[in-house]
Amino acid sequence: MRKQQFRKTPLATSLSLLLGASSMMAFQANAAEEGAQDDQGIEVIEVKGIRGSLIKSMDVKRSATGVVDAITAEDMGKFPDTNLAESLQRITGIAIDRSNGEGSKVTARGFGPEFNLVTLNGRHMPASSLEATNASSSRAYDFANIASEGVAGVEVSKTGKASLPTGGIGSTINILTTRPLNAPGLKATFGVKGVMDDSTDEGDSITPELSGLYSNTFADNTIGVAISASYQERDSGNKQAFTGGWRTFPGNINGYDWAGGNADWGGLIPASEGAHENYPDADGIYSVPQSVGYSFHEVERTRTNGQLTLQYSPVDSVTATLDYTYAKNEFSDQYNDVSAWYNFGPSSGVWTDGPVSAPLVYTEAFGAPGDLAMGAGSFETVNENKSLGFNLEWQVNDNFELEFDYHDSSAESRPDSPYGSNNVIGMATWVRAVTSTDFSNDFPVLSITYPDGVSGINAADMRVTGSSFRNSQMKSEIEQAQIKGSYVFDDGIVESINFGISSSEMNNRSAFSNVQQDNWGGVGAAGDLPLDAFVLDSIGDKFDASGSGDPALLQEFFRWDFNTIRAIADQTYGVLGGVGDCGTSFCASSDMTTDRRTKEEITAAYVEFNFAGEMGDMPFHVSVGARYEETDVTSRALVPTYSNIAWAGDNEFNLISTGEQEFSELTGDYSNFLPNIDFDIDVTEEVKLRASISKTIARPGYDRIQGGQTLNSLVRINGGSGQRGNPGLKPFESTNYDLSAEWYYEEGSYASVGFFYKDSKNFIGTDVVREATFNLPHPAQGSRYDAAVAALGADATTTEIRNYIIANYPDTVNELGQILGVAGDDDAAMFDITIPVNQDDAVLKGWELAVQHLIGDTGFGFQANATLVSGDFDYDNASQEPQFALPGMSDTYNLVAFYDKDGLQARIAYNWRDEFLAGESFFSGKPNPIYVESYGQWDFNVSYEATENVTVFLEGINLTDEYNRAHERASQQLVNLAETGRRFNIGARYTF
Repeated sequence: MRKQQFRKTPLATSLSLLLGASSMMAFQANAAEEGAQDDQGIEVIEVKGIRGSLIKSMDVKRSATGVVDAITAEDMGKFPDTNLAESLQRITGIAIDRSNGEGSKVTARGFGPEFNLVTLNGRHMPASSLEATNASSSRAYDFANIASEGVAGVEVSKTGKASLPTGGIGSTINILTTRPLNAPGLKATFGVKGVMDDSTDEGDSITPELSGLYSNTFADNTIGVAISASYQERDSGNKQAFTGGWRTFPGNINGYDWAGGNADWGGLIPASEGAHENYPDADGIYSVPQSVGYSFHEVERTRTNGQLTLQYSPVDSVTATLDYTYAKNEFSDQYNDVSAWYNFGPSSGVWTDGPVSAPLVYTEAFGAPGDLAMGAGSFETVNENKSLGFNLEWQVNDNFELEFDYHDSSAESRPDSPYGSNNVIGMATWVRAVTSTDFSNDFPVLSITYPDGVSGINAADMRVTGSSFRNSQMKSEIEQAQIKGSYVFDDGIVESINFGISSSEMNNRSAFSNVQQDNWGGVGAAGDLPLDAFVLDSIGDKFDASGSGDPALLQEFFRWDFNTIRAIADQTYGVLGGVGDCGTSFCASSDMTTDRRTKEEITAAYVEFNFAGEMGDMPFHVSVGARYEETDVTSRALVPTYSNIAWAGDNEFNLISTGEQEFSELTGDYSNFLPNIDFDIDVTEEVKLRASISKTIARPGYDRIQGGQTLNSLVRINGGSGQRGNPGLKPFESTNYDLSAEWYYEEGSYASVGFFYKDSKNFIGTDVVREATFNLPHPAQGSRYDAAVAALGADATTTEIRNYIIANYPDTVNELGQILGVAGDDDAAMFDITIPVNQDDAVLKGWELAVQHLIGDTGFGFQANATLVSGDFDYDNASQEPQFALPGMSDTYNLVAFYDKDGLQARIAYNWRDEFLAGESFFSGKPNPIYVESYGQWDFNVSYEATENVTVFLEGINLTDEYNRAHERASQQLVNLAETGRRFNIGARYTF
């Protein structure tokens, strides 16, 4: 909508000033200039809504130094999508990961979430997350914690710049919030929304979301106050089909010889026995599934966000800002599942062609009935983010400006239940005679044949089996102080100089413990549990994926409440082995088995020279900058300690634990010189060309730089083995080259094409160092051993040598008959320690294509963009050897069509991401790739300005009810299939 107004402080103009600048210094200068224009009564044309947002975002891209894309709020308190990650996916070069059907983490130009940095108003933000079965090591930021209503804009810098904090090879994503003195006067909006998620079976059909934003200035616009808050409850669900991993073998490996006890467990019966059709190629590889199952999740999410900003400008040249940002995301996932584990006995099946063979059908029969497992889980966690910041800007004179900025921020993820963060209890009934799975469709069809005389499952036969109560925690803190300056020259080719110094201290703690009972054969007796605790339920009718309607599918399982069975098991069985804080085996423990604590101290300085001139009649700009950083790493980790080595068998030497753990500490340091050059030239008034060269870094995961060292308990005569982190790792480093052409042919319309090339190094592999850890005396490397060999001869067996030492040195033998090492006599055992090292290089390159077009004054318009990315590496699915690959690399494209006129706004958007390697799983010590399959999703939103102040709207996410699917080496090797359903929001917004 376009309208003419003569008021002094139009909201859209102020927001445009806020969002169109590339730094907070520029915000202040532009706001002052615009205010002066308003005072003179200059006519201001205000463009609002979708068109206004696109025009402002395009202006940011056009005026930026380097390659920058942006998203701005359509109006105050109205971001284009309900989630920041879902908005970011519309940007060329950006792809997202989804969690529970909602945008979560960002991949940029082929670099996954770990390689992208998120800042808030230019400040490096900490990130935290939890893993289900181990301590988190991730630096990736989860955008699901942040509501979009309080965000004014997001800028994505895809090229390096000396003034930007380090940590993003793929991109630096800067979230911008409202500053009241940049938009003087009273501004306020309040929104109410109903969230309708058709994926939930047990939650409320509609849940509330409330949001509000208030901004005002006082005392002749010298004092400003802005408050924003949002609260959302979301009840959702998802249904998943899964496997428990795949055991992979060379094609010439046959199955376990149950009589002879040789060959490999899980291998196929030899081809000569004819049990398998299209037997895998002998020179290829094949994989068999560990288990197949289905799970049904009910999720409750409560997200609370708030921000308070106070500003004071006693004179025009000084502005002080104090702000506090808070975000809390409470997450609860209650689920039930049913699964069947394959025991890798005699099998039959039908196989795909090699060299990577996967089963189309895989079947095993059991001599005795096998277990049909039915579990329940309770995942209850909370993520909490806090940031307190202070900023002081001083316009020293017309040319010179200084800025001081300080913030103390934290991100914490922890359990939100007294029983732990991620808890599961298994139950089973033994009713499987034959188990078969059809993998020929997207959905795996699990079939069960009951034993003779059994017609179905019976609640009276249910028994508790294994359980796991996990306590996962992570907290990251950043304290950062920065001084920035800018000097603008009145004339000459040097336009300005920017400079700054900063000091940051980043502390991270990630910890984990697990109280696990592996009682998979069952505990207690059938009948211990009340029959009314179990509800018989079906499976196939809950899925829509291809194959889920197969009549051969297992049709029944028992659903039961986790908390009910946990309480009964706690009272009935008590201690089964491990003990948690509650005194039984059915809660988590605060005695951590993994506890990593890392401190990174970063000192940085930068300078940027900005040049401007003309080549003929073509204006150009050049920015030359450099950033120098020094990083000191201190890393501590809790590790078990050992006092000795016991010679327990012929060639078996065991570490003797002290029963205690202690922190070990390692240190490291590195420095980086990071230059950048950005050049752009206006070939015509409409056409701009750019070229950029920059160097950027990202830091390794916390597990790679941990200070602790763990040893494998079994030692050999020539020594032992173990693992430790390496705080001396260099950061990932990329030299980036960018070329682009941009054609701004009409207001709000442009087309662009860009090429990027990233020459990256320092990716992490492993190496082995040999060292005497703990200085443990080895009982077979001293005078006793030499005396035995001298007495018995060089041909003596280890048994003879052991017996000689036991007989002649009884004071060095413990009560178990084990020979102990003697300090001062026996040499210290040497250990082969595996450590992470900087090892691999990679090149990524790609094309970014974008077009945005507003169709005159019709109100219609569209956006389209695509990113094509490739690398000089490929994952070889036919190999079982460790190999380097970069997760997250994939092509993407977006299509958006919209209408915006006369108070009616409508937008429909499609986002597609190609298949990509997500990471590796490890089964029997061998790596297996995991691929997330291609995925496309339709979303829409429509709003109508019922009055000048009231807008009503409707939003829809995943309109066609798409599902996500992941597999290993072949598409038949399902890892997970998740159906998350559609989501709709209906609401109204009142703007003052």
